[in-house]
Amino acid sequence: MYYGEIKNCDIANGIGVRVTLFVSGCTNHCEHCFQPQTWAFDYGQPFTEQTEQMLLSMLEPSYINGLTLLGGEPFEPANQRALLPFLQRVRAHYPDKTIWAYSGFTLEQLRQEGSYAHCEATEPMLALVDVLVDGRFVQAQKDISLRFRGSRNQRLIDMKQTLACGQVVLWDEVSASRT
Repeated sequence: MYYGEIKNCDIANGIGVRVTLFVSGCTNHCEHCFQPQTWAFDYGQPFTEQTEQMLLSMLEPSYINGLTLLGGEPFEPANQRALLPFLQRVRAHYPDKTIWAYSGFTLEQLRQEGSYAHCEATEPMLALVDVLVDGRFVQAQKDISLRFRGSRNQRLIDMKQTLACGQVVLWDEVSASRT
């Protein structure tokens, strides 16, 4: 797997101050994508053991709320296979930090066996994610007033609640701030 960028102290892609990893590779090719260069699977730098260690170090300070995965597409099957062991390390080292992931695929597409985006790493990876922002960016539904997403069709899904009750539960910022 390759990555295009890493941001430390990002406040735009999830609650609080976050470390953000922009992975490379995306087959969705959303019209008006803000990062079309990340569609190429070999864009940027290789995601190595040193990259993982750097990210783990960046996550260490107490003021960092968690990790956000963007792209490209974190849920391309090849990216899932590379990210799953890394996310397991993040969760083991920092169980109280949150993991957010953005995907152009919907949760339903990700979970549907036999779909392009579903692979052996999908369910374990989804179980490690706290908030999934799903759905393609749609220019006709662009809304700059939305928090943490670009178009009205995209959902912020509370993955812990969704997996616990078996149906999609949207993330509620007010409830999340109480925990």
